[in-house]
This record gives sequence, structure tokens and C-alpha cells, in this order.
Amino acid sequence: MLCAVAEEMELTDLEKLRAAIEAGDGSALLAAAGEIHYADLAHEYENYDDEERDFLLKTIGPELATDLIGELPWTLIEEALSHFKPAQLRIILGNLSDDDRVDIFQIVSQENQRRFFSLLGPHDEQLTRNLLKYDEDTAGGRMTTSIGRITADMTVKQAITVLRRDKDSAETLSRIFVVDEQGRLVGKVRLRDLAFHPWPTMIHDIMEDADERVLATTDQETAARILSKYDLIVLPVVDEFDHLLGVITYDDAMEILQEESTEDIEKLAAIGGEQSELSYLNTSVNSHFRRRVIWLVVLAFVSIFSGYVMFRFSEVLNQAFVLSLFLPMVVAAGGNSGGQAATMVIRAMSLGEVSAGMALRIAWKEIRTGLMLGATLGLAMGLFIYFLLPFIQSQSDITYARLAITVSGSLLLQVFSSTLLGALLPIGARAIRLDPAVVSSPSLASTVDVTGMLIYFTAAKFILTL
Repeated sequence: MLCAVAEEMELTDLEKLRAAIEAGDGSALLAAAGEIHYADLAHEYENYDDEERDFLLKTIGPELATDLIGELPWTLIEEALSHFKPAQLRIILGNLSDDDRVDIFQIVSQENQRRFFSLLGPHDEQLTRNLLKYDEDTAGGRMTTSIGRITADMTVKQAITVLRRDKDSAETLSRIFVVDEQGRLVGKVRLRDLAFHPWPTMIHDIMEDADERVLATTDQETAARILSKYDLIVLPVVDEFDHLLGVITYDDAMEILQEESTEDIEKLAAIGGEQSELSYLNTSVNSHFRRRVIWLVVLAFVSIFSGYVMFRFSEVLNQAFVLSLFLPMVVAAGGNSGGQAATMVIRAMSLGEVSAGMALRIAWKEIRTGLMLGATLGLAMGLFIYFLLPFIQSQSDITYARLAITVSGSLLLQVFSSTLLGALLPIGARAIRLDPAVVSSPSLASTVDVTGMLIYFTAAKFILTL
């Protein structure tokens, strides 16, 4: 009941915002925008035209716009910042968290990057330049440096004094990290540890080991998996000398995993190009076309090989046209079983459960699985052909027993080979530094089409003596 009421209130606020924009009522817009969460406001911003966006941003001002811009898709951020004057940009850039600010600097043009640097204070400028040294898809590129940081030789009272001074700038104080005199990570404490211990207590007596940490150069997906695996709220990021640089927070990990999952799903569907953060309806038709057309054209030409195989075995089809009834099924069985195996292995690789060094173990597992699946499917189809097909199709040229053996044997080999190929192709792709998702799905689908026809027609030719 409460959820329904909350949803109704949210919809009412959004309706008020839309009405205020259409009426050009700045006061009503500001009042409505103040009641809407900035993430919802960013989602609405996508649906507005240029004039409405300009009116919204100039009305809400730089303070409220800071949170809004931090939630916008990257393709809209540079355009949104262009609506503000230099004095307003200085406020926005200064209010942004350091990781959000670095993300913006990574996507804007070189000209705007230089202009934005001139608007930053000395501390923020130096911090931003340091973070820009790391690639955007690494832990260093996604971390925030706004953290609670104390030293092991402090007392609880001294630590609380330091944290009270930094409470407004720290992004999270749920975990407070302990460093030595050189800034190397040596442990961590919780805020409640400080709250419930006497003030003279030394930090090194109550701190815990900070075993989980990642190098700044670590891939962002690896960092997110570690944070998820160990149920961490924040994950410390260090350099090669173990100096504490910053942390990746759980909300960063959620964004990273969402981005990586979306990328893998799109590549499995043979969608290329750079991933769009815009919603489906707000992504242009031209963008959809560019990302889909290349693989479709490539796969269309690859599929010619399937037609060539059928052309070469046309004599077999002419002598026993009933074979055409089961050809699509044999080919599809390979694509389905291979796709299942590839999906399972790619998921396991994404979760860090398997690596290229386990190829033999993976192959042995999928060999047994493929044989069991192929045998089951082959037996089911063989029984259908032998016992039920005579009531559906009159056949005098070949016996139903031989046809059943042909189709069953072809299914067994097709499912077995496709399952093994689907499992090993992602491993092979990773070994040669290619993305398993983009290689596996398009390549697998086209390959098993050809192998399925070869297996089917070859078995028919020998078993049916055509």
C-alpha cells in the first residue's frame, strides 16, 4: 500500500514538472524538481527537447544540476554543461565527487577539458590530473579518493577529530582505512569501533586486516567481482607500493557490473559499436542501425557456406527428399546446444570461476554433457521417426529404420560437436585476447550451421547408400 502511494506521489511530481516546463513557470519547476530524486530527474531529462532541457537546467541552477549531471548518460553530459556560464561551471565541477568529475573529463572534448581545468581549484585540478592517468575501465579510473583515512598511531579520540574534519568531503565513512606514515594500507576500522571504544584506545589495537585490495591498474570488472564476492561496502585501491589511493564503492560496482553485463548481452546478440547509456527509445535509429548492420552483413555472407553445402549435396536431397523434413531441426539443435554451452562458460569466465588453463577440464565436462544431450535427443527423434512418421508420411524409397538411424546419429554428432565447440570457443578467444562474447555467438551460430549440414548429409549418404 505504501509503495503504491509513493509511486503515485512520484508520478504526480513528475507530472507537475512536465506541466511547469510546458507552461514556462520557473517557480513551479523549481518546486517540483526539488521533490524529485536526481536519478529520476536525469531520466526525465532524456525525454526533453533542447529548449526544455535549457529551461530546466537554467532554472534549477548549478547546485541541483550537479547531482543531475552526475546521473546523465555520458552522451548528454557535455551538452548539458554547455548550458552554464563559467561561474556556474566552477560550482558544478567543484561540487562533483572526484570520480564523477574524472568520468566527465574522460568523455568531453580536449577543448572543453582544458576549459574545465581552468575552472578548478588547485587541489581539485591536481587530483583530477592524477586520476586521469588511469584508463577509464580500470579500478583507478573508477575510484574515489574521498575516503576516511587515519593512521595506526592515533588514538580513538584523535581519529574521531580527523574524521569530523573530513566528514563533509568523505563519500563514505562506513569503512575507515588505516595507513602508516608512508601512506601504505595497513588495516581498517568501522565507525562503530570508534564509537564504542574509550578515547585513549590506540587504533592499531582495534583495527582489522584489510586483506581485500586491488591495484589501480586492475580491470574494473575484476574489481567489481571482488567487491561482490566478499560482500564489501568499499574496496581499497592501492598502487604497486601498497599506498592507499582511494576506494571503489558498492554503487560503483553495481554500475560496472551493469555496464559489463549489457556489453556481453549485446555482443552475444552480434551488436557492435560503443554501448549507449541512453534508454532504448531515446537512442536514435541511426545509432541502432550502425551497431547492428555490420555483423548482419558479415553473417549473411558467412551463411552462404551453408547454402554451398546444401548445393553440393543436392543429389542426396533429390533421392530422399524426406531428409529436408529434419534438416532444420538438426541444424537448430547444434545452434541451441552450442549456445547453451557458450553461455555457461562465458558466465563462468565473467565470474572468475574458470580460466584458459582449465580448458581440458571444461572440454571433458562438455564432452560428457554433449554425449548425454545428443543421445537423448537422438533417441527421442529416432523413436518418433520409426513409430510415428509412418502415420504422417508415406515413404517407400528408404526404410524408416535407416532414416531413424541417420537422423539420430546426426543429432548425436551435431549436439556433441556443437556443445564442445561452444565451450571451447570462448576459452580460445580469451587466450588470444579477444572478447569471448563477441567471438562466440556470431562465429558459433554460423559454424554449427555448416557442420550440421555436413554431418547430416554425410551420414545420409553412407547410411542410406545414396
